Amino acid sequence: MQIQKLEEELGLIIFDRTKQPIIPTADGEKLIQQARRAIIEFNRIEEVISDNELSGTFHVGVIPTLSPYVIPLFLKDFIENFPKVDLKIEEMKTEDIITGLERDEIDAGILVTPLHNNQFVEKPLFYENFKLYVCKDHVLSKKEKIKEKDLKEDGLWILNEGHCFRDQVLNICKLKAMPTKSFTLESGSLETLMRLVDTAGGYTLIPEMATLNIKNDAKKYIRSFEGAQPVREVSIVYSRLFLKEKHINLLEEIILENVPSCVETRKNKLLKVINI
Repeated sequence: MQIQKLEEELGLIIFDRTKQPIIPTADGEKLIQQARRAIIEFNRIEEVISDNELSGTFHVGVIPTLSPYVIPLFLKDFIENFPKVDLKIEEMKTEDIITGLERDEIDAGILVTPLHNNQFVEKPLFYENFKLYVCKDHVLSKKEKIKEKDLKEDGLWILNEGHCFRDQVLNICKLKAMPTKSFTLESGSLETLMRLVDTAGGYTLIPEMATLNIKNDAKKYIRSFEGAQPVREVSIVYSRLFLKEKHINLLEEIILENVPSCVETRKNKLLKVINI
């Protein structure tokens, strides 16, 4: 009834009730977007007048292929230094983080960029090399350095759909679709892919920080690329109508202080950012 009253006052239809489920009309979508901006701006009042001590809820989305490596970089320090902040961290795929930011359901996302979306601010944190993890019997294990043209469809294990890391691997390997196998596994775990390499053969691509957790006797199966290194750009992303600027800046600061020394925090000509 309240929505219908608003529609009458504004002289437009916000929701198309002939569709199931009900969806916004074109005018309704514009109105909803503007209403979200108004709510965000209203909520900023509290931040503007608050003191310098951080408090309140801070909700961060992190993509699954980053969370095991990035969350440990900041979690302990952030909790200890800002005990009044209710920090909520959620593993989310890239598309879900984007939706969450658009709807103001989360405050920030840690994910792979560039997103090519001018609604968001992207603050690059670091550039993480792609590495290969190969079976001891695979032809690639015989090479010290790998060229991108050496990567073949045969034997490649990749994540299931919805993971940007999968898309980047396909881009590096110059593949348009999932390699065809008689056995199919839908997995969202890089650790699972590495165990598959150990037991079923083949190879997979992993991010550089994943190699830090590999046991010493398995490190001999890690290979680097020759020449310009393919990397993923990892950033903190938030809406241009952002709240909690202090929280975001301090999160960035803590992560950068704890990034492993082997990971580049600045882009240079020897790095080749792979699109998602």
